[in-house]
Amino acid sequence: MQIPAGALLQTIDTPEDLKKVPREKLHQVCDELRQYIVDVVSVHGGHFGASLGVVELSVALHYVYNTPYDQLVWDVGHQAYGHKILTGRRDNFMTNRKYGGLSGFPKRSESEYDTFGVGHSSTSISAALGMAMAAKYKGETDRKSVAIIGDGSMTAGMAFEAMNHAGVADTDMLIILNDNCMSIDPNVGALKEYLTDITTSQTYNKFRDDVWKLMGKLPVGKRFTRDMASKLEAGIKGMVTKRSNLFEALNLRYFGPIDGHNITKLVDTLKDLRNIPGPKILHIVTVKGKGYALAEKDQTKWHAPGLFDKITGEIYKKKYDLPQPPKYQDVFGHTIIELAEQNEKIIGITPAMPSGSSLKLMMDKMPHRAIDVGICEQHAVTLSAGMATQGLKVFCNIYSSFMQRAFDQVVHDVALQKLPVVFCLDRAGLVGEDGPTHHGAYDVPYFRCIPNMIISAPMNEAELRNLMFTSQLESTTLPFVIRYPRGEGVMPEWRKPMTEIEIGKGRKLRDGKDIAILSFGHPGNFAAAAIRDLRNDNLQPAHYDMRFAKPLDEELLHEALLQYNKIITVEDGTVVGGFGSAVAEFMALHGYKNDLKILGIPDRIVEHGTLKELHRECEYDAQAIADTVREMMTEPIKEKVLY
Repeated sequence: MQIPAGALLQTIDTPEDLKKVPREKLHQVCDELRQYIVDVVSVHGGHFGASLGVVELSVALHYVYNTPYDQLVWDVGHQAYGHKILTGRRDNFMTNRKYGGLSGFPKRSESEYDTFGVGHSSTSISAALGMAMAAKYKGETDRKSVAIIGDGSMTAGMAFEAMNHAGVADTDMLIILNDNCMSIDPNVGALKEYLTDITTSQTYNKFRDDVWKLMGKLPVGKRFTRDMASKLEAGIKGMVTKRSNLFEALNLRYFGPIDGHNITKLVDTLKDLRNIPGPKILHIVTVKGKGYALAEKDQTKWHAPGLFDKITGEIYKKKYDLPQPPKYQDVFGHTIIELAEQNEKIIGITPAMPSGSSLKLMMDKMPHRAIDVGICEQHAVTLSAGMATQGLKVFCNIYSSFMQRAFDQVVHDVALQKLPVVFCLDRAGLVGEDGPTHHGAYDVPYFRCIPNMIISAPMNEAELRNLMFTSQLESTTLPFVIRYPRGEGVMPEWRKPMTEIEIGKGRKLRDGKDIAILSFGHPGNFAAAAIRDLRNDNLQPAHYDMRFAKPLDEELLHEALLQYNKIITVEDGTVVGGFGSAVAEFMALHGYKNDLKILGIPDRIVEHGTLKELHRECEYDAQAIADTVREMMTEPIKEKVLY
């Protein structure tokens, strides 16, 4: 992707180069940076609106601060594209999110300017505070730490825990609150209303500007006057805003709100704040998708639109000659409505992902029965538990990777109390271009170790519907996990009548000879494809769709282990502690000595790429399964050992 000849951006390889740009030309750098993001993302894909919204902030931060000595922590990485381009990654930015290319998020191993890995929200204040406290401990009194956090990320409890500590830690850190009323979907909750009060109060904003100008003219040594101005400002805030002093109550000096797209104002403000010691917060107001009209108008749609025509705004969609399977998330979204229409006890809850999880379909049709709690996974789980104590059947829909954040709540508030909350884990398994921060690799092990849990995975859309139907029955009295992958299923005609599945019961899909494949979830389709391929080699594996990792179908396992000397397990999760491990434990318990190969996500961090590339790398796609069968069938058959 070429930058026009003579562009200032072409001369900027590091922040030191940026600092050489005259202050009056910074707006030109911002315009070029914004256009470059549009040019690259439209052709190569990636997150879009968030980084457009912080172009001016990205330029101002690297212009004012001495990065990477001064440390910037972005929250989350969706907004860090401008930061990456300005810090030595301009010329290979088109590899962003591609296999072997740049990560879509800041990553410590990728650049010294990426001070902290950020893929999950609400971590920046804690991390930046830790850096500031370390600098103080080491005597680096000139070193600054800055956390850049969105108003959506600010809703999480972790952000408040960090601010509560920052207010008493006596460190020199700055929190920048990037307020655009959006995360991926529109923000919700009392904090949003509080920030709206501040940003829309003309009386307060005018007074704040006047005080700011006055304080800027006073000598620094006149502490008495500065303290008086600070107290007066706090008092005025209390009179002109309905819910004031939230941040100052936490002992954080509050500045703002200011226009986050006024590069001159941002530079001047950051220079002033850099010289003010102690913990402080700067509130800036931005527009997600700024500079691209369609993204400004529909910010959810343009969060990560895929490839598009930058001139017309047409988002390119794959064209198919035949009907295509739906995404698993959409099957969930439509099915929960069907179930809720029949069962008035059903409630849907999601932490800030109504569009991504497709719970928004229910929110639009049944707004009183579908709830977005904001980026608060822990709260979402315990809220679900509280509702379950009152006889409601709650479908708590959380991405597998984000579910990790609420492990204690699942143990303490759900499992120990045997509350029948239904956890629908979207994006289970490898997720593709979002990479290791978003791979849903670990849910089976961390749920399998908890008593009273039911853990299931559908092989296709009809099975997802049947599991959802089963989970909401009165006879289902334990926590019920349904994990399913990102992306499309395999059934274009998926609206089948729903039937109950006996909990802990799998199904035999085909008999075979000498070797059996035990699959868990969607990878059962990879196994089916491998079996079709193996016909050419006159190999006939049996195939069992186990459906449940807990409880295991012991009857089916005994059948397979007695009949077949060689066993392959396949899953879209980590091989350590996952479904395959459960089978190995079962074999050890009952004295089986069958040859066993466990296929799944290996015990290492898997980077980003397309799903097809990652399944191949991790060796559990159809080709890898077929190759494993061929390899095992060339080995001598051991004498069968019964249990």
